[in-house]
Amino acid sequence: MVLAKETKLQELLEGSKQYQVPLYQRTYSWSTDQLKQLWEDITQLAEDRVDDHRATHFIGSVVLTPSPANGPTGVQEFLLIDGQQRLTSLSILLCAIREHRAARDGALHRERINEQYLINKWESGRQRLKLVPTQADRAAYLACLDSTPQAGGVDRVGAAYRFFSARLAAADDPDDPRDIARIEDAVISGLALVSVISQQGDNPHRIFESLNNTGLRLTQADLLRNYLFMRLPTRGDVVYESRWLPLQQALDRDQLELLFWLDLVQRDPRVKQADIYTGQQRRLERMRTEDDIEAEVARLGGLGQLLRTILDPSREPDQAVRHRLTRLGAWGTTTVYPVLLHLLERRANGTADSAEIASAMLYLESYFVRRLLIGRATAGINRTLLSIVTEIDATAPADEAIRRYLSTGRKYFAGDREIRAAARSVPYYLNGRPHQRTLVLRWLEETYGSKEPVDPTSLTIEHVLPQTPTPAWRESLTADLAADEEFGQAHEALVHTLGNLTLTGYNSTLSNSPFPIKRPQLAGSGVLMNQEIAQQERWGRPQIHERADALAERMIAEWPGPADRDQATAPGTAWEVMNQALAELPPGSWTTYGDLAALIGSHAQAIGQRLATTPAPNAHRVLQSQGTVSPNFAWLDPTRTDDPRTLLAAEGVVFDHLGRADQTQRVTTEGLALLLGADVPDLRPAPEPGQDPGSDARFLGQLAERQGHDIAEAVVAVTLAWTAIGGYVAHGSGQETSRFLLSREKSHPAGRIWPVVIYPSGTVEVVFQHLRGRPPFDDPARREEFRTRLNGVDGIHLPAGKIDLRPGFDLGVLLDASAREKFVQALDWFHAVVRDNEPPGSDVP
Repeated sequence: MVLAKETKLQELLEGSKQYQVPLYQRTYSWSTDQLKQLWEDITQLAEDRVDDHRATHFIGSVVLTPSPANGPTGVQEFLLIDGQQRLTSLSILLCAIREHRAARDGALHRERINEQYLINKWESGRQRLKLVPTQADRAAYLACLDSTPQAGGVDRVGAAYRFFSARLAAADDPDDPRDIARIEDAVISGLALVSVISQQGDNPHRIFESLNNTGLRLTQADLLRNYLFMRLPTRGDVVYESRWLPLQQALDRDQLELLFWLDLVQRDPRVKQADIYTGQQRRLERMRTEDDIEAEVARLGGLGQLLRTILDPSREPDQAVRHRLTRLGAWGTTTVYPVLLHLLERRANGTADSAEIASAMLYLESYFVRRLLIGRATAGINRTLLSIVTEIDATAPADEAIRRYLSTGRKYFAGDREIRAAARSVPYYLNGRPHQRTLVLRWLEETYGSKEPVDPTSLTIEHVLPQTPTPAWRESLTADLAADEEFGQAHEALVHTLGNLTLTGYNSTLSNSPFPIKRPQLAGSGVLMNQEIAQQERWGRPQIHERADALAERMIAEWPGPADRDQATAPGTAWEVMNQALAELPPGSWTTYGDLAALIGSHAQAIGQRLATTPAPNAHRVLQSQGTVSPNFAWLDPTRTDDPRTLLAAEGVVFDHLGRADQTQRVTTEGLALLLGADVPDLRPAPEPGQDPGSDARFLGQLAERQGHDIAEAVVAVTLAWTAIGGYVAHGSGQETSRFLLSREKSHPAGRIWPVVIYPSGTVEVVFQHLRGRPPFDDPARREEFRTRLNGVDGIHLPAGKIDLRPGFDLGVLLDASAREKFVQALDWFHAVVRDNEPPGSDVP
């Protein structure tokens, strides 16, 4: 028999216990999506427990089998048959909470959390650990547990530690001394799970199989339908034909579940989509008669028709409402649906007219746009949106009630002054989702009133000042630099801001062209904002700032701000974003004051002043642009006198004889944004095999012209070796014709994948950023092995801290025949891994 009981994490971890992950179990494998869900559940629970300290959140089960060597005393050992991913994640989170609280609230928290939840204090060796991961994960877990310089590495355990550290840094409100304590309480005392312990003679693996052998499940919509008609013993057939069937025909199964969740969340914003059936059942149990149930099915049918309109705005007869629904639908945020359903229901009930709800939808649209511009596109937005219906003033007009609600508290509804400042300084291109960034620019273009038809779906975002500046662009921008300002710092601060971005249908043609070449192309564009740019004689900082100011005024006119917007105060510098980025910065890497400033739209001096006075994660990893420690650097702990270079070196940063950190280990603004999860497209055009038969000759011509015939021949040799092992070659469509070494073509069912891109300008780029989203190299262990193999080639040094970015090496490395052979061997290994991990039915040579 087995013993199963509900328990809390505190009860599971306290006392002399140890949970061992069997060697045959898979290694720790939770990805960012699963960590995000866990974090959102925990932070929501922490808020819920403020009002009701008994609130809990169920996170599943753990299946344990006790060690036969257990006695009445000593460490009680258990084999962790199921639940190791959850328990490992929570233990990593506790390590991050321990470090955060020790740094902010005092060292006592380190010892307290260790002794209560992470270690068996009086034991030594392996018995010291409460959790023993698989052998493959143990070193990374011990680095987090023991706070070594290697904690937070590039493996999955390290990535989880950095993820939680970053979220804690972002969640830490300086004005709320209890916020992190509430999160710890939610983890320890609020998370509920079922502990299933097998007894002597039980087969724990069979128990595991039976728990997971669920078969084909009914959806929650199916369960709710069955429950409803169980409550209609005499009128079921009539109600089904007249009420339920039209609803079922109007919405598919997923949409039905969405409807039932939207109905619940308008009453309780904390309801999760996993709780649809139980939530609706509890509500329906209070209804006594068949008439009540029939009326409820009729009400749901009416809501279903309103949901159809939200999902398909072409059904909406009012032009203004249809326009706003179309835009909000294009934005792609489903958590806005509850308030949209509420607005349409108010109109259906006669308590609001179309003009009022169109105005309310405009405020929602404005809220999204203004948050995107200031770099707060996602911070707490789902919670805000889901709470609107239950928290607005129901007696006020709908539009004004929503505007006032969004204007209060820390909701980041940016005022006009902040919009003007952010347009100049915040890296717009690194914020939000790519399609949302493009949408705002398209909507801005509509404000110009162009009569010439331009297909908006063909337009992409173009950097006028390019992301990779040519010598001509460097010379042009240098004219705007202050006496002590570096080109790179100025470029980082300008390139991704709103004033430097536009829309074109020929992005790859413009590419890095000098402004005198771009200018006539922009002048001939059907996009009016491009014609406006073309009126400038040159393109540098003054012109970018001038255009940012003009676009800010258009945004202010198009999207109304918060209530009393002229008096609204800005929420301030995004220090929480900086802290989150620093927490995500892996050991063995570093960044600069200027990179951080460009990330949050600030200034390098302000970053330095902040780090000199306020605790921040990994502040010692912030260096001057040359890679040197600032002469003004000082530990905030007055008792520390050690050289930060000593710690950086222990973490893996390489310094030269002048005390300068290796520039290849630097993480720039774009890299920081990627570490934060920014959705940034590949920075070079993706290949389209076969689109241009002349691309091969153009690539080789550019390569020979810029690098010489010896390097061109070396690249040809690598390419021939790549195709001989079964790979493909394709080329980018930019002005600089890049070469992609593909393991799979675009037509392949699993999509394209490529390990490197070769540029005639002299670089081989290793595309870890691309690979992290493509199986099988979404596993960081495989990317790490590829990095290690490449680093075995003389002349290649790819930093461990850039395992999720796009590091590169000089093409000159390939001149050496031995290095070239080792490089091809690494590529051969890469292609074999892709081939050996194909999904069933795929056909890769």
